[in-house]
Amino acid sequence: MPFPSRCSRCENESAITLAYMSQSLCVSHFNRHFEKRFTNTIRRHALFSDGEKIGVGLSGGKDSVLLLHVLNKFFKHSNPLHAVIIDEGIPGYRDKAIAIAIKQCETENVPYTIVRFSDEFGVDNSDTSKALSYNPNLGKGVCGFCGTFRRTILNKYARELGLSKLATGHNLDDEAQSILMNVFDNHFEKFARQGPVAGDSEGATGGLVPRIKPFYETPEKEIIAYCAFNNIDHYSEVCCPHSKRAKRNDFRMLLNDFEAKYPGTKYSVLNFLLQAKKRMPHDPDPLNVLVGACADCGEPSNAALCQSCANTRRIRTELEKAKTDPRAAETIAANARAQKTKNKSDLTCNELKNQAT
Repeated sequence: MPFPSRCSRCENESAITLAYMSQSLCVSHFNRHFEKRFTNTIRRHALFSDGEKIGVGLSGGKDSVLLLHVLNKFFKHSNPLHAVIIDEGIPGYRDKAIAIAIKQCETENVPYTIVRFSDEFGVDNSDTSKALSYNPNLGKGVCGFCGTFRRTILNKYARELGLSKLATGHNLDDEAQSILMNVFDNHFEKFARQGPVAGDSEGATGGLVPRIKPFYETPEKEIIAYCAFNNIDHYSEVCCPHSKRAKRNDFRMLLNDFEAKYPGTKYSVLNFLLQAKKRMPHDPDPLNVLVGACADCGEPSNAALCQSCANTRRIRTELEKAKTDPRAAETIAANARAQKTKNKSDLTCNELKNQAT
């Protein structure tokens, strides 16, 4: 979409158009707009208080790198930060992103902890991919398993590091996509639990550390723009090789298409959720009631096994079957080829997520 040559708020050259608010802004006014919304989101939703130690789930991508930067810029004197970096075991991809994450921590002078899937679960994403290629009925894709493993690690280390809250880089686009996905899949319980805070906003209960989303009201496009305008380095090469199978990609394209035609659509979806939550009964959600600890790892769980340990067992079972199956290599190769034909061509993270904006 072409934008006017002048900023809507001054005489400087325009750098970006925000169609949902019918304004074009120069870099200076865009930065002010971005930062004001960021701090307002934190205050309006009471995401954290002075003195609380905040963890940051840091991947090296644009969302988490920028989140660490702006949290440190505005709250380093009131809230100590600690980054948690996860290595999921994706050769040729994760090592590059982790190197950027470490560099950002050193630049911001923020301490960090690196945790590897292989150390925590005995399997990583390469193992999960192999198990899924051997038995496609194991699950819809690597992303579902990866997300569960990541949440377990983030909660465990946030608790062990004494963090009051755990900040993640989820942005407006992510949240709007999740809302629609839960509606389309008829997952009302998940829909009802969505919001800027996941878990008990008053503090950790049952071993769960509240997860907060300071970019909850920030469009993804503007995160990319802020990084570009302010020379904030982040991983922006080819996306995770497993993400091509993710159902979320279809919802991303759908929402981007609607946003391009009807500016403000993503905010409308978000506000629909917030208004709906105000009208929902405040009965305890049975899915949030923790009845004990996981029999395998001791982490909080409302079943005998937490989802991460249950998934780990399933992956290991398929890998063991493959070891004794003389046709395993042939089966894995055939299923991998079949899936590859369904995947989109390789795109950089920025291209994939903003191809319609």
